[in-house]
Amino acid sequence: MSSVNEVCEVTGSGPEWPAANADWPTIRDWRKETRDRLIAQRRSISAEDRSAWSERISRALEAALAPYAGRLIGFYWPFRGEYDPRAVLTAMQERGSRLALPVIIERGQPLVFREWSPGSLMVQGTWKIPMPESGETVFPDLLVVPLVGFDSQGYRLGYGGGFYDRTIAAMPQRPRSIGVGFELGRLKTICPQSHDIPLERIITEG
Repeated sequence: MSSVNEVCEVTGSGPEWPAANADWPTIRDWRKETRDRLIAQRRSISAEDRSAWSERISRALEAALAPYAGRLIGFYWPFRGEYDPRAVLTAMQERGSRLALPVIIERGQPLVFREWSPGSLMVQGTWKIPMPESGETVFPDLLVVPLVGFDSQGYRLGYGGGFYDRTIAAMPQRPRSIGVGFELGRLKTICPQSHDIPLERIITEG
């Protein structure tokens, strides 16, 4: 993987991008500002655009998930204007797939996935995101991961906790990964660090 200086130098410096020699605290602050801006834009998408864009994402996601019928798929409960994948993933259950949702056990630690199906007993977790109340830890074959931002190398800008990077790195067998989000989150680079793990595929409405 390219170093952060090499990657950020591609875009140059300026109000929207860190300087090529920026240190991690500077990049971290830039990521926070970028994250806040993108979330605000995402939450302001009109109902008409959200419906049209989500339909296109759903079609692409259905096609991408087709080879995983009968497998264990980890996905996410939509939060703060994210694309809602639940209808597509629930349809995968009818094709024999099992589904799992992430649970934050402790900050700074990997996520735990618990199996889920419609009707599962849920409780509010971190950020009041619903999660399965109980269940054994499972290890998905594929992760469908939400995006705040992303770049052409497949690196993901999330919420800053590093949960997915930490989880993928800690799994006994690395799962396949698909990032899902809106095209407005596309960036030239997120200035990846050594702890960032690129996703294998990214799906947007574009």
